[in-house]
Amino acid sequence: MKKPVEPKTLREKFSIWMINEGGRQLFFGTWIFLHLLVAVFGFMNYQLKDNLVDARALFGVTFTIARTAALILHIDVIFILLPVCRNFVSLLRRTPLNDIIPFDKNITLHKATAWSIVAGTVVHVVAHMVNFYKLAMADTDAKTTGQRVLAFLEANFNTGPGVTGWIMTVSLGIMVFFASEKRRRAHFERFWYSHHLFVVFFINWQLHGMFCMIKPDRPPYCSSNTIGVFWRYWLIGGVIWISERVLREIRSRHRTYVSKVIQHPSNVMELQIKKEKTTTRAGQYIFLSCPEISYFQWHPFTLTSAPEEDYISVHIRVVGDFTQALAKAMGCDFEKKGKEETPAGGKVVGTNVNPSVNRLLPRVMVDGPFGSASEDFLKYETVLLVGAGIGVTPFASILKSIWYRMNNFNNSKPTRLSKVYFTWVIRDFGVAEWFHSLLHAIEEQDTQGRIEINIYLTAKIKEDDMNNIILQDVGAEKDAITSLRAPTHFGRPNWDRVFGSIAEKHPETDVGVFFCGPAVLSKQLHQMSNKYSDPKGTRFFFGKENF
Repeated sequence: MKKPVEPKTLREKFSIWMINEGGRQLFFGTWIFLHLLVAVFGFMNYQLKDNLVDARALFGVTFTIARTAALILHIDVIFILLPVCRNFVSLLRRTPLNDIIPFDKNITLHKATAWSIVAGTVVHVVAHMVNFYKLAMADTDAKTTGQRVLAFLEANFNTGPGVTGWIMTVSLGIMVFFASEKRRRAHFERFWYSHHLFVVFFINWQLHGMFCMIKPDRPPYCSSNTIGVFWRYWLIGGVIWISERVLREIRSRHRTYVSKVIQHPSNVMELQIKKEKTTTRAGQYIFLSCPEISYFQWHPFTLTSAPEEDYISVHIRVVGDFTQALAKAMGCDFEKKGKEETPAGGKVVGTNVNPSVNRLLPRVMVDGPFGSASEDFLKYETVLLVGAGIGVTPFASILKSIWYRMNNFNNSKPTRLSKVYFTWVIRDFGVAEWFHSLLHAIEEQDTQGRIEINIYLTAKIKEDDMNNIILQDVGAEKDAITSLRAPTHFGRPNWDRVFGSIAEKHPETDVGVFFCGPAVLSKQLHQMSNKYSDPKGTRFFFGKENF
């Protein structure tokens, strides 16, 4: 087993840093630097501009701070929509720009920009509250404290900038509240609908700067070049976003129907869908909508079908409100416990052709497919695929496609892949039982041993069960738990041994490491990829599913 290489020179450290960290950190560093640059030059501009002397005299430095924060917020408008333009991002990630810009971190950029907007809004609002206080105190008609309080409230709620500003602030607060990770996962519908308050937010933003409440010292006081300029910053991202919504409407009207519904054990439903004018790649995902449940809700699901198959499929774990409603609409009944056990291979509950199980299946709409980190697996000669629990789903499509390509089935394209290490970390082997048959088929056809399967069972096993497993394993050709030739390992993987072994077997090779699962394990694999990367030898490129 090869030991990790300790970088000695600054150049070696930089080379290792550039493998997994460099591009991403340089991009976000540039993004932060741009904000700082705008803040510094914006502050200097508003502090030194010769036609804003009266405003600075009345309000002081808080006027400059409010204007500078507003300028930064306008810069954020450029970025906020582009990361969620998924067709645009999927197109760009297939270009050489993908080696420079971390397109797979598009949601991270969206969140970072959103938090920048929150921070800018807080600074802008606080500065203007001070400005409104100074305006109320300078009001010659306000003689008493009560009159000054009234003047302060009028500035907030009886002026165009005040009213539109508070509408924007409330809208932003609601969006941020429901977008937190915990609330979004628990109540996706609330997140989905509340996030569309961005339309209200943007409209009021455009109106917010059109009232010319604080005038410059000399004309032109309110020219189109100085007020209501929000649309100029929004234009590029806004036009692309609207184009994507139009494209979604067009694609959702392509002939699409569910050809088969299979109810699997462990509350998993498989939908096999046929859709015209759709070309997929392994590792991609789609957005799915069922108008019978909600016309406006679109949910992302990873494709489990390979490009070589004549349908697209998704395996959906029935856990939330939408998935439960979808399963019921498709005819699945996971509430029958004890009455009728679902067979390991799944039970067909709906099809569009077989009269014996035929039922009227609801209409579905499909948008996509869209690219993800796992789509890059074909760039490497050796790949390590790691799935944790139900996180194994993205690799169904990839393993199928690799299997087709290595065996030249269904007119599939050849692949440069020579070795695939698939590692599945699960607590209970009952999780994702639908995946078992795929592993069996791959192992039976993989006569050259190019796909190595390793399953790690982390749950604590009773002593009696362990004794039975040991007895059955003695002299057996297949594993007693999985019925695969590949043995089941008990406990968590020794990642030092896994990465060291791959580095030893594949010297001077670029290895793609693809993962889907919890953040804790993702961080560990990311660290291991850096630890065992050698700029002059084996390099491990880490990628995580993120949509």
